[in-house]
Amino acid sequence: MPSLAHTYSIVALDPAAGQLGVAVQSHYFGVGSAVPWLEAGVGAVATQSFVEISYGPLGLALMKGGKTASQALAALLVADPRQDQRQVAMVDVHGNVAVHTGARCIAAAGHRTGEGYAVQANLMLQATVWDAMAEAYEQTRGDLATRLLAALEAAEAEGGDIRGRQSAALVVVNAAASGRPWQDRLFDLRVDDHAEPLVELRRLLQVRRAYDAWNAAEALLSGDHVDAAQVAAAAARFDAAPDLMPENPEGVFWFGCALVNAGAIEAALPYFRRVYAAQPAWRELAPRLAEAGLLPQDHALLQRLIEI
Repeated sequence: MPSLAHTYSIVALDPAAGQLGVAVQSHYFGVGSAVPWLEAGVGAVATQSFVEISYGPLGLALMKGGKTASQALAALLVADPRQDQRQVAMVDVHGNVAVHTGARCIAAAGHRTGEGYAVQANLMLQATVWDAMAEAYEQTRGDLATRLLAALEAAEAEGGDIRGRQSAALVVVNAAASGRPWQDRLFDLRVDDHAEPLVELRRLLQVRRAYDAWNAAEALLSGDHVDAAQVAAAAARFDAAPDLMPENPEGVFWFGCALVNAGAIEAALPYFRRVYAAQPAWRELAPRLAEAGLLPQDHALLQRLIEI
């Protein structure tokens, strides 16, 4: 794990969306493995500067046990002989915020808090970074992931890390735990090594949104009896998703398959044509899916899907 994650980050609770998030960028390899810690139903932590990783899991454990963010952070700081080198921020599921910038964090270093969030930075080119982050977060409209990324981009626009840039991460979870942690983790994106990590992080966020929209469109086709209105609604939902063609025909192909399985053959054919035009090798998949029970084992139908 990295021990010198000099960086800028944001922790936030969006009560309207019911989401917790952490986003971070640094000139250090794989910052996402060290700084962000989140748990649905509990809170979020960013631990950075001369990093003590344990602030993440221990902070979450204390908040899970009933401590507020301030109480949890105070308990960890008092036991840390190097607390003057730490920079740590926490937000609990009730919106309480706590942040600490040690006196020996490398300048420019500082933080700012607002309703349900904290922004913090160290080893910055200039001391305007955290204010720019806060203002961007407060002024940006959209879901929590959009606002977190806007805060990071505002930091970079102010000069960011004095050393430059290398890695970034963005994690968002549901504020209320469902009992299914894998479903509560809404975004979990990492750029470990890149010349423009925030540009890549924004691209990955778009890709994640595309996959989520594809899944939602396919879900509209589930059930034993799918009518024309459901097919139309699913197609509209799918077509409104971020378009990753022709670079990635994945979603188009599987949505076509979902239409076939819903009995909407004519509606499915244009999607298969799009896939084959981009990557002809995908024609071989339909028979294999039929053999695996994922498409109807209907020879005439398979021929139509292959030969269009």
